[in-house]
Amino acid sequence: MLDYDKLEKQYKSELLENVVPFWLTKSQDEEFGGYFTCLDRKGNVYDEDKFVWLQGREVWLFSMLYNKMDKKKEWLDCAIQGAEFMKKHAHDRDYNWYFSLTRDGKPLVEPYNIFSYTFAAMAFGQLSLATGNEEYAEIARKTFEKIISKRDNPKGKWNKAYPGTRNLKSFSLPMILCNLTLEIEHLLDNDTIEKTMNECIHEVMEVFLRPELGGIIVENLNVDGSLSDTFEGRLVNPGHGLESMWFIMDLGVRLNRKDLIEKAVETTLTLMEYGWDKKYGGIFYFMDRKGFPPQQLEWDQKLWWVHIEALIALLKGYQLTGSEECLTWFEKLHDYTWKHFKDTEYPEWWGYLSREGNVLLDLKGGKWKGCFHVPRGLYQIWKTLEQINYTGNL
Repeated sequence: MLDYDKLEKQYKSELLENVVPFWLTKSQDEEFGGYFTCLDRKGNVYDEDKFVWLQGREVWLFSMLYNKMDKKKEWLDCAIQGAEFMKKHAHDRDYNWYFSLTRDGKPLVEPYNIFSYTFAAMAFGQLSLATGNEEYAEIARKTFEKIISKRDNPKGKWNKAYPGTRNLKSFSLPMILCNLTLEIEHLLDNDTIEKTMNECIHEVMEVFLRPELGGIIVENLNVDGSLSDTFEGRLVNPGHGLESMWFIMDLGVRLNRKDLIEKAVETTLTLMEYGWDKKYGGIFYFMDRKGFPPQQLEWDQKLWWVHIEALIALLKGYQLTGSEECLTWFEKLHDYTWKHFKDTEYPEWWGYLSREGNVLLDLKGGKWKGCFHVPRGLYQIWKTLEQINYTGNL
C-alpha cells in the first residue's frame, strides 16, 4: 500500500529543495539576460546558445510557481528578466519566434518551430497573471493568434517538405493546444476557448487516437485523417500520448465531462502497456506501429520527460476515477523513475538513459532539456497527492 503522505513530502521536497534552486542559481545569465540551459552535471555552462522554447518554458515555470505557490520575489524576478530578454530578442517584431539565439540575443535559427511560439504564449500568459502587465498579456494573445493561423502548416515558409506529394499533419500541435488553451484561458474570449477546446479534443481523441490499432496514438496522419504507411505515419511516441492524456483529463475536469476523463484513463493504460519495455523496464522513446525498425536511432532510449509525464497521467487517472490499474502502474513507474533518473549526488535529474537504464549523457540541461518537465512534473504530482490525501485517497 502506497504511503501517500510520504510520497507527497518526497515530491514537494525534491521540487523546492533540489530542482528549483538548481535552475534559479545556475541558469540565469546575469550579464545579457535570459537563461543558460546547456548545464553539465554540476550546473556549469558548457554552451551559451539560447533556445527560445526553453527560455519560454523557464519564464512560465517561475511565473507559475509565483502564481500558484508562493509570492517569492526571486521567482518573479527570474521570470521577468527572462521575459524581457525574449521580448527584446526572441521574435521578429511580428511575433514569429526564433528557434535559437546567441548568448546576447542575435537570431541563429529561423522561426520554423511551432514550440517556440507555444511556449512564448504560455510564458507571457502566466507572467501577465503574476504582474498584471498588459503588454505581456498582449504578447500572449498575439502569439496565440499566430499559432492558430499556422495550424495547417506550422513551419510555414520554413517547411522543407515538397508541397503536395505527401501532406501529413502532426499530433504535436493539437496536443499542446489542449494545455495551452487552459493556460491562457484568462486572455481569450469564450467563443475562442470553446472552439479551440472542442477542436483539440476531437483531433486528439477521435483522429490521432486509433481504435483499429488497439487504442494507441500515432504521431502523423494524412491530412484527411487516414493512416500513412511511411516512417512518419507509423511513428508512435508513447510519451507524447501519455502527456496528452493528462491534458485531456484536465479538460475533462474543466468541462465536467466524465466520459472524456474515463476515455483518457483507458488510453493511458493502453499506452503504458504498449510502450513499456518488458525486458529492462521503462518506456520506449519511439516505436513503429507495425513493429518495423524505427528510423530514429535513439528509439530505445529512456528519456526523463516521457517517464515524468506518464507519472502525472497515471496519478491523475487514479485520483479522478479510482482506477487501481493506474495506481499499480504509478507505483511501478515511480520506482523505476526515481531509481534511474534521480542523480543522488548533484541536483536535477538525468535526461537520457540507455535501454538498460544507464546514464548516456552527463548533463542536466541542453538543447532539448531545460527547466520544465522535471519541475512541472514534481509540482503536478505533489499537488495531486495533496488532493488525494485531503480527500482520503479519493
